[in-house]
Amino acid sequence: MKERLVTRFIDLVGEKHALLPQEDISRYTHENRGLYIGKTPVVLKPNTTEQVAQIVRLAHETGTAIVPQGGHTGHVGGAVPDESGTQIVVSLERMNKVREIDLESNVVVCEAGCILEGIQNIADQNDRLFPLALAAQGSCQIGGNISTNAGGTGVLAYGNTRQLVMGLEVVLPSGDIWHGLRRLKKDNTGYDLKNLFIGAEGSLGIVTAAVLKLFPKPKGKGIALCGLESASRALSFFQRINEVAGSSLTAFELMGRIPVAFTLRHMSGTKMPLEKIYPWQVLVEISSNRSQEDATSMLEEALESVFSDGLVCDASIAASVAQQKEFWDLREKMPLAQKQEGGSIKHDVSVSIHKIPEFLDRANTIIGSEIKNARICAFGHLGDGNIHYNISQPENQKAEDFLAQRQHINDLIHALVVEMDGSVAAEHGVGRLKQPLIAKTKSSVELGLMKSVKQALDPQNIINPVKVL
Repeated sequence: MKERLVTRFIDLVGEKHALLPQEDISRYTHENRGLYIGKTPVVLKPNTTEQVAQIVRLAHETGTAIVPQGGHTGHVGGAVPDESGTQIVVSLERMNKVREIDLESNVVVCEAGCILEGIQNIADQNDRLFPLALAAQGSCQIGGNISTNAGGTGVLAYGNTRQLVMGLEVVLPSGDIWHGLRRLKKDNTGYDLKNLFIGAEGSLGIVTAAVLKLFPKPKGKGIALCGLESASRALSFFQRINEVAGSSLTAFELMGRIPVAFTLRHMSGTKMPLEKIYPWQVLVEISSNRSQEDATSMLEEALESVFSDGLVCDASIAASVAQQKEFWDLREKMPLAQKQEGGSIKHDVSVSIHKIPEFLDRANTIIGSEIKNARICAFGHLGDGNIHYNISQPENQKAEDFLAQRQHINDLIHALVVEMDGSVAAEHGVGRLKQPLIAKTKSSVELGLMKSVKQALDPQNIINPVKVL
């Protein structure tokens, strides 16, 4: 890219808020796991929607590709530039203002660069709940959550990010601004445009602000860690507790023996409240808007039922807020713990809830025949069908030899998911990593519709090109 054009882009945000290649910009060009290492002529950090619009207008005028970036915590290479050195990175990190908190409407209006945990804390300080919760919440940004339709541990009760967004402000590929920050629960005036941008991974426009739903803060929570002998029993457990608790069931997390062992081994402060590690652990959370006693009562009723039928071998109910956090630490620290065990081949997949035991059995059989002494590190959100089916390298194998099998193993697991009518990108998105899979898992009609939308909004293909499609 010509230096004169780079200078024009820098002038839009000021030299203080632009980074050049001679500086350490690896944070913006390297994917978290090192799978993709891109190049960029400049990283721009606008702090207003108008500045973003000016950048995009200049990009539209000159045919320059832009890669929008949030907290950069993704796992599929969706927020890194390619290796050409021609794509400009636009980081939204300075756009981190909370514009309004409307407690009567139960919404917060915030900019795309706000950290997720910050929004959670603001809601909590106002006796409200923002239920989106995931391991990267201390660094991921709202704009990235929206662009990837982030899932996390609250999906069972509150839905994906898509269900938590009421309105959006978006800079379109033309540089025009769509002022869609509405907070209406009912609006049937044509197409629901906001849902085009939620989950589009920044390929249709740059989200700059959003109206997010807040919920009443629960008056009480009942949390238990349970030990089970099989995933099929965990499924029966889920069905039973769902009948008892209904919409009060706010989490149902499934954790295999190996990832629990990794977490206890590597993450300081984690404890096992059960007598031993079972083949499967389930973390159950029931929330009540009435009282702590009500939440505990519902949880105890559900546990009595499954114990009498022999579905659960052991269980421990958290006796304090501190112990509730300890229980959740076992689940939330799993991804970090697995890193300590060397190379990992990961799959973020989903199948219909009733098919989860079958998927796990068949996937285990496949891996067992391909990798001797493979350590299967499976965990996830059984209540919404999303399983993180990861394989850690065998203890007697070098990481490079193990990871050389990545593509072959991915092909086998993804083929199984497709055969079972599942999704190969449950909550982490497509990005670059899973883009080749889209043609294999989407019909020609679906692909045609998606390409038509991209062509209509971004005919020059300048906004996050070669991602998703």
